[in-house]
Amino acid sequence: MSASRVRAITQRLLHQFRRDRRTLALLFGAPLIILGLLGYLLRGGGDVPKMGLVNLDLGGNGGLVASTLERSKTVSASRMSAADAAAKLRTGDIAGYVVFPPDFSTVAFQSHSIAPEIHLEGSQPGLSQSIVQAVSQSFVTLAGRVGGIQFAPRITFLYGGSSFDTLDYFGAAFIGLVVFFLVFVITAVAFLRERGQGTLERLMASPLRRAEIVLGYMLGFTVLALVQSAEVLAFSLLVLHVHNVGNVALIFLLEALMAIAAVNLGIFLSMFARTEFQAVQFIPLVIVPQVLLAGIIFPISTEPGPLQALSRVLPLTYAVEGLRNIMIKGADLTWSSLQLDVGVVLGFCILVILAGAMTLRRRIA
Repeated sequence: MSASRVRAITQRLLHQFRRDRRTLALLFGAPLIILGLLGYLLRGGGDVPKMGLVNLDLGGNGGLVASTLERSKTVSASRMSAADAAAKLRTGDIAGYVVFPPDFSTVAFQSHSIAPEIHLEGSQPGLSQSIVQAVSQSFVTLAGRVGGIQFAPRITFLYGGSSFDTLDYFGAAFIGLVVFFLVFVITAVAFLRERGQGTLERLMASPLRRAEIVLGYMLGFTVLALVQSAEVLAFSLLVLHVHNVGNVALIFLLEALMAIAAVNLGIFLSMFARTEFQAVQFIPLVIVPQVLLAGIIFPISTEPGPLQALSRVLPLTYAVEGLRNIMIKGADLTWSSLQLDVGVVLGFCILVILAGAMTLRRRIA
């Protein structure tokens, strides 16, 4: 083995990277962007889950527990009527509420056991867990006054429940994410391969019109994306048995719109890449931030204010919310929230179709 030959190969590779400024920028810049975004999400001081306090026993132990919850830093608790709490739970304005019965103090002293009713929205397990933990911790103060008290809450869920597992909660989001991610990568790489192999130039030399070439490419990639979307949906529902109480056609509609958007986004961004390797480098900048901000891992309501605003302009946010509304809550197109989700995804789809068409025309010209 020759050390000089090994050194020559190493130097050649390093020189090649040095000339590729875009790769160097992504190699050293993307990790800082992603880690900075993640750090801001975890330590940025976002909002805490909102909850309600109902039927308070203000003169006794109920008032003590309520005051403890109102001072809590893990939830934002406010007093409200039972009707208001139920209405806000249905609209998602609060993540849950706890009910203190009129005989709360009497039962606590006599039986040394309390069973407050905790009503949870349930579609996002992180928020529900925060509510239950806050209520449980608030009773530590009460246990100090009433020795040997037992805490046995009666928990009910508006959506989901104890029968739900992790895949039931996250399955809806993963269906949209998997399709969006894979279709974007495959389209960007495949289109660059078409260009790199000279296929576009040969098509231009044929009798085909430019508009026919543009439409043909888009339809070809779109057909493959729709087939993949149907496969992902069927596997999720029939094999993995992801929980679904909604209309399967609506699920496929949102999934198909995201697939079409991913196709044209891949075509559009391929304009800024010269090689397949550079196309893959768009993943940290296009996919990863959406995964972190779209409510898949972290609830949007708990993100710092600036990131919440950014989340509300990302298409994956509305796709995830729409899929959860359909599969977990059983929403249909009469729901205003689902209409918004579908409308935003459709608008983004039209936008990237126009951008992709303009890019493809430019590449063919």
